[in-house]
Formats: sequence, structure tokens, C-alpha cells
Amino acid sequence: MKITVNEDLCCGAGQCVVLAPEVFDQRDEDAIVMLLEAQPGEQLHAAVREAASGCPSAAITVIDNS
Repeated sequence: MKITVNEDLCCGAGQCVVLAPEVFDQRDEDAIVMLLEAQPGEQLHAAVREAASGCPSAAITVIDNS
């Protein structure tokens, strides 16, 4: 799995951080998403997929390496 984020699309809702805090964080100054781990371990895949599907601005892209 590989993850990318589009900071220009991010609205700062923070759902990704709630669902996968090991992978996502937010900048202090504007709450825009920060990607902490572009290729998370398999144990985080379900949480990352949920974060991506729940992102209100579709700023998270998940590419499966299967």
C-alpha cells in the first residue's frame, strides 16, 4: 500500500488523524493533513482505507500494491 495526500484539497476535518494517527497528523497552524507514513504496515491498512474513504474532501489516495 502506498498513500499520497493532496494538501490543496484538505479541509482540515481531521478524520484521518482520528482513524489512523500512526499515519496522519495535522499541521498546527492550519490543520492541513501531514503524511507520517507513506507505506504503512499491513496492520494499518484497514484504518488507512477507512480514513481515505471518510475524507470529506477526498484528499487521500490509497494505491494497493496487490
